[in-house]
Amino acid sequence: MTGILVLAGTPIGDISDAPPRLAAELAGADVVAAEDTRRLRRLTQALGVQPAGRVVSYFEGNEAARTPELVEALAGGARVLLVTDAGMPSVSDPGYRLVAAAVEKDIKVTAVPGPSAVLTALALSGLSVDRFCFEGFLPRKAGERLSRLREVADERRTLVYFEAPHRLDDTLAAMAEVFGTERRAAVCRELTKTYEEVKRGPLGDLAAWAAEGVRGEITVVVEGAAEKGAGELDAAELVRRVQVREEAGERRKEAIAAVAAEAGIPKRDVFDAVVAAKNAARSAP
Repeated sequence: MTGILVLAGTPIGDISDAPPRLAAELAGADVVAAEDTRRLRRLTQALGVQPAGRVVSYFEGNEAARTPELVEALAGGARVLLVTDAGMPSVSDPGYRLVAAAVEKDIKVTAVPGPSAVLTALALSGLSVDRFCFEGFLPRKAGERLSRLREVADERRTLVYFEAPHRLDDTLAAMAEVFGTERRAAVCRELTKTYEEVKRGPLGDLAAWAAEGVRGEITVVVEGAAEKGAGELDAAELVRRVQVREEAGERRKEAIAAVAAEAGIPKRDVFDAVVAAKNAARSAP
């Protein structure tokens, strides 16, 4: 019989948030694959449990190489427990490769639900929670970051991002540029920890606040775009939508046709707006 892969959530801050089943899984697994074995040691000490099985590291640097080894153990009947430093495996953390490989081999995969920075921040943000999308970490390079943000500029669902504290000011400034300074957002810092803080407000204000420096683990929640009627789309907005599609790989002709269809206006109107913007850019000093 094949084994079973268990994905276990771990605390994102307060150790008492550990799910009750976590200690039992740590004690009973044949193999514990941990993103950081030193953090795992601190976690097991806090929970008062000693793993009986083999403990191996499983992080970004060795994920591809170690996956076949863990799949082999699963195929041989082992119970493999996967934990990351905080939150659920696979969510901006190692795990996807192992899950995909296990599924391909028809090996059972289950989970021990646990804390999630995504859902915690979303709930605390004060923004709409009925529909949302998780965007993970944005690219580090400014141009790529702006391009990624433009792709979701018209997204009406609430957006959730992870970000490093030293890049937060640049990210919020880029969001204000693409989404508008008045778009509401929430910066959730050090969730469930002693110095937990949720800073809410327009993106422009949050960008100015973050410029002074922010520390800790960061999750950013951004309000979705307001729905626009066809008559509200000015020439600049039409051009921006075409640019977003072109940056995503569409040819200009197809991008113009798609934007025209979305806005319910003739393709010629969109084409004229694009040409006018191009001519204005050329004549600018």
